[in-house]
Amino acid sequence: MSGHGAPTISVDGRGLRVAVVAASWHTTVMDGLLDGSRRALAEAGVEDVREVRVPGSFELPVAAARLARDGYDAVVALGVVVRGGTPHFDYVCQAATSGLTQVSVDTGVPVGFGVLTCDDEAQALDRAGLPGSSEDKGHEAATAAVATALALR
Repeated sequence: MSGHGAPTISVDGRGLRVAVVAASWHTTVMDGLLDGSRRALAEAGVEDVREVRVPGSFELPVAAARLARDGYDAVVALGVVVRGGTPHFDYVCQAATSGLTQVSVDTGVPVGFGVLTCDDEAQALDRAGLPGSSEDKGHEAATAAVATALALR
Protein backbone atom coordinates (compact mmCIF):
# COMPACT_ATOMS: atom_id res chain seq x y z
CA MET A 1 0.00 0.00 0.00
CA SER A 2 1.45 3.38 -0.98
CA GLY A 3 0.33 5.07 2.26
CA HIS A 4 2.50 2.78 4.40
CA GLY A 5 4.97 4.80 6.44
CA ALA A 6 3.25 8.15 5.87
CA PRO A 7 3.95 10.70 8.62
CA THR A 8 1.24 12.15 10.82
CA ILE A 9 1.32 15.88 10.17
CA SER A 10 -0.60 18.40 12.22
CA VAL A 11 -0.44 22.01 11.06
CA ASP A 12 -1.71 25.41 12.09
CA GLY A 13 -2.33 27.26 8.86
CA ARG A 14 -4.22 30.22 10.30
CA GLY A 15 -3.44 33.34 8.29
CA LEU A 16 -2.30 31.46 5.19
CA ARG A 17 -3.82 32.00 1.75
CA VAL A 18 -4.18 28.69 -0.11
CA ALA A 19 -5.39 28.06 -3.64
CA VAL A 20 -6.75 24.70 -4.75
CA VAL A 21 -6.70 23.93 -8.46
CA ALA A 22 -8.63 20.84 -9.48
CA ALA A 23 -9.20 18.98 -12.72
CA SER A 24 -12.71 18.13 -13.87
CA TRP A 25 -12.31 14.60 -15.28
CA HIS A 26 -13.65 11.65 -13.22
CA THR A 27 -16.24 13.55 -11.18
CA THR A 28 -16.62 11.05 -8.34
CA VAL A 29 -12.87 10.82 -7.73
CA MET A 30 -12.42 14.58 -8.02
CA ASP A 31 -15.29 15.26 -5.60
CA GLY A 32 -13.53 13.02 -3.08
CA LEU A 33 -10.16 14.71 -3.58
CA LEU A 34 -11.70 18.16 -3.24
CA ASP A 35 -13.60 17.18 -0.09
CA GLY A 36 -10.40 15.81 1.44
CA SER A 37 -8.56 19.00 0.60
CA ARG A 38 -11.33 21.13 2.09
CA ARG A 39 -11.32 19.05 5.30
CA ALA A 40 -7.54 19.34 5.65
CA LEU A 41 -7.58 23.10 5.15
CA ALA A 42 -10.43 23.53 7.63
CA GLU A 43 -8.63 21.35 10.19
CA ALA A 44 -5.51 23.50 9.72
CA GLY A 45 -7.50 26.69 10.30
CA VAL A 46 -6.97 28.02 6.77
CA GLU A 47 -9.84 30.39 6.02
CA ASP A 48 -8.60 32.15 2.89
CA VAL A 49 -9.12 29.44 0.27
CA ARG A 50 -9.73 29.88 -3.44
CA GLU A 51 -10.83 26.97 -5.62
CA VAL A 52 -10.27 26.94 -9.38
CA ARG A 53 -11.42 24.19 -11.74
CA VAL A 54 -9.62 23.38 -15.00
CA PRO A 55 -10.55 20.81 -17.66
CA GLY A 56 -7.93 18.15 -16.89
CA SER A 57 -4.64 17.32 -15.21
CA PHE A 58 -2.66 18.65 -18.17
CA GLU A 59 -3.97 22.16 -17.37
CA LEU A 60 -3.03 22.06 -13.68
CA PRO A 61 0.49 23.54 -14.03
CA VAL A 62 -0.54 26.72 -15.84
CA ALA A 63 -3.31 27.40 -13.34
CA ALA A 64 -1.01 26.61 -10.40
CA ALA A 65 1.62 28.98 -11.81
CA ARG A 66 -0.83 31.86 -12.07
CA LEU A 67 -2.15 31.26 -8.56
CA ALA A 68 1.36 30.98 -7.11
CA ARG A 69 2.25 34.33 -8.66
CA ASP A 70 -0.98 35.88 -7.31
CA GLY A 71 0.37 35.79 -3.76
CA TYR A 72 -0.95 32.52 -2.38
CA ASP A 73 1.20 30.91 0.30
CA ALA A 74 0.55 27.44 -1.09
CA VAL A 75 -1.22 25.77 -3.99
CA VAL A 76 -2.88 22.36 -3.90
CA ALA A 77 -3.11 20.59 -7.28
CA LEU A 78 -5.71 17.83 -7.60
CA GLY A 79 -6.26 15.57 -10.56
CA VAL A 80 -6.57 12.01 -11.73
CA VAL A 81 -5.22 10.25 -14.79
CA VAL A 82 -6.35 6.69 -15.45
CA ARG A 83 -4.26 4.51 -17.75
CA GLY A 84 -5.85 3.72 -21.08
CA GLY A 85 -4.72 1.86 -24.15
CA THR A 86 -2.55 4.63 -25.62
CA PRO A 87 0.56 6.56 -24.54
CA HIS A 88 -1.67 9.53 -23.64
CA PHE A 89 -1.47 8.48 -19.96
CA ASP A 90 2.33 8.77 -19.95
CA TYR A 91 2.33 12.18 -21.61
CA VAL A 92 -0.27 13.70 -19.30
CA CYS A 93 1.31 12.26 -16.15
CA GLN A 94 4.76 13.51 -17.15
CA ALA A 95 3.48 16.96 -18.12
CA ALA A 96 1.51 17.40 -14.89
CA THR A 97 4.33 16.16 -12.66
CA SER A 98 7.07 18.16 -14.38
CA GLY A 99 4.92 21.25 -14.72
CA LEU A 100 3.85 21.32 -11.07
CA THR A 101 7.40 20.71 -9.90
CA GLN A 102 8.59 23.59 -12.07
CA VAL A 103 5.91 25.90 -10.65
CA SER A 104 7.04 25.17 -7.12
CA VAL A 105 10.75 25.57 -7.86
CA ASP A 106 10.34 28.71 -10.00
CA THR A 107 7.99 30.54 -7.64
CA GLY A 108 9.10 29.24 -4.25
CA VAL A 109 5.44 28.49 -3.49
CA PRO A 110 4.77 24.96 -2.27
CA VAL A 111 2.51 22.88 -4.50
CA GLY A 112 0.74 19.99 -2.83
CA PHE A 113 0.76 17.13 -5.34
CA GLY A 114 -2.64 15.48 -5.32
CA VAL A 115 -2.59 14.04 -8.82
CA LEU A 116 -3.54 10.39 -8.87
CA THR A 117 -1.86 8.34 -11.61
CA CYS A 118 -3.69 5.02 -11.61
CA ASP A 119 -3.88 1.88 -13.69
CA ASP A 120 -7.66 1.70 -13.33
CA GLU A 121 -10.64 3.50 -11.85
CA ALA A 122 -10.72 1.19 -8.81
CA GLN A 123 -7.26 2.39 -7.77
CA ALA A 124 -8.37 6.01 -8.13
CA LEU A 125 -11.50 5.46 -6.05
CA ASP A 126 -9.41 3.75 -3.35
CA ARG A 127 -7.21 6.87 -3.02
CA ALA A 128 -9.92 9.53 -3.33
CA GLY A 129 -10.93 9.78 0.33
CA LEU A 130 -14.42 8.47 -0.33
CA PRO A 131 -16.29 6.23 2.11
CA GLY A 132 -14.49 2.88 1.87
CA SER A 133 -11.30 4.37 0.36
CA SER A 134 -8.05 3.29 1.98
CA GLU A 135 -6.36 6.67 1.38
CA ASP A 136 -7.30 10.35 1.23
CA LYS A 137 -4.83 11.93 -1.18
CA GLY A 138 -6.71 15.25 -1.33
CA HIS A 139 -6.29 15.63 2.43
CA GLU A 140 -2.63 14.58 2.22
CA ALA A 141 -1.82 17.03 -0.58
CA ALA A 142 -3.42 19.98 1.22
CA THR A 143 -1.73 19.12 4.51
CA ALA A 144 1.66 18.79 2.78
CA ALA A 145 1.25 22.14 1.04
CA VAL A 146 0.37 23.93 4.29
CA ALA A 147 3.15 22.20 6.24
CA THR A 148 5.70 23.18 3.60
CA ALA A 149 4.49 26.79 3.50
CA LEU A 150 4.91 26.95 7.27
CA ALA A 151 8.37 25.38 7.10
CA LEU A 152 9.46 28.03 4.59
CA ARG A 153 8.28 30.94 6.73
